[in-house]
Amino acid sequence: MNTSIKVTALSFALSVALSASVMALDSRFKDADGDLLADIPTNPAEQIDPPVLIFAYTPVEDPAVYAKVWDGFLRHMEKVTGKKVQFFPVQSNAAQIEAMRAGRLHVAAFNTGSNPIAVNCAGFRPFAMMASKKDEFGYKMEFITHPGSGIEKIEDIKGKKMAFTAETSNSGFKAPSALMRDQFKMEAKRDFEPVFSGKHDNSILGVANKDYPAAAIASSVKDRMIARGVVKADQLKVIYASQSFPTSGYGTVYNLKPELQEKIKQAFFSFNWEGSDLLKEFEKSEPPQEKFMPISYKDKWQVVRQIDQAMDIKYTCK
Repeated sequence: MNTSIKVTALSFALSVALSASVMALDSRFKDADGDLLADIPTNPAEQIDPPVLIFAYTPVEDPAVYAKVWDGFLRHMEKVTGKKVQFFPVQSNAAQIEAMRAGRLHVAAFNTGSNPIAVNCAGFRPFAMMASKKDEFGYKMEFITHPGSGIEKIEDIKGKKMAFTAETSNSGFKAPSALMRDQFKMEAKRDFEPVFSGKHDNSILGVANKDYPAAAIASSVKDRMIARGVVKADQLKVIYASQSFPTSGYGTVYNLKPELQEKIKQAFFSFNWEGSDLLKEFEKSEPPQEKFMPISYKDKWQVVRQIDQAMDIKYTCK
């Protein structure tokens, strides 16, 4: 792939102290232990034990592809939990968060930027993310263009369209917007025309097909699309790559019965990846995603919360 990559740390965000508004849970949740997650209700009457567990993976271009990718894992979860598990295709980050907030979604993978909002507003309790066998994890926020666009560096986007995914996305909107504003002094609508594609897949396809001159995307999605042959590597050019961010967080809604939450965790950490459709799909990322690794939301998502702070983003729960 023709690349001209600048790798840097997003230092403009890392020095920002987190305000209480960024970390505050919705008023209906409690956090007695200070882990920034909604506590499991101690009153059994407030706990739920649904006959069917609903699972959703973060919004993607073709949910039908991922329904097949996740099928083997969901059958494994059924054996471990003793529950029927149903795949729920979601069309947007907002719809996914609202589904959990309304009690219609029990187990989910929320993308990096949506995790804090899902935690604060929907009672999401992330406990795992994908990693390599060597515990390597993460993806990079990339600015991409297509050969012949005339764009060689971020400053060249001035006066042109810039594709973002959705306002809840870390690499698809929040991190690149903060970078353009703070490091390159470029403001949306003043210096470039922002457009929203809805998903990383759409942004990548849009650049590959020359519908957008530039886009901010997650490297892991691009890598998997190239590996599947959805786009060709020579259709894209990377002009900027960030430090690594955590990948999607996997977890449960806060008010599932505690013993059921433990069984769901057991399903994640006991799944055999060898020969699975999950491995075939996610090993295409760099670093390869080959297992589920336990995580602390308080630690692993600190950089994301700091970027939200730098962007003056408030987690307002409606």
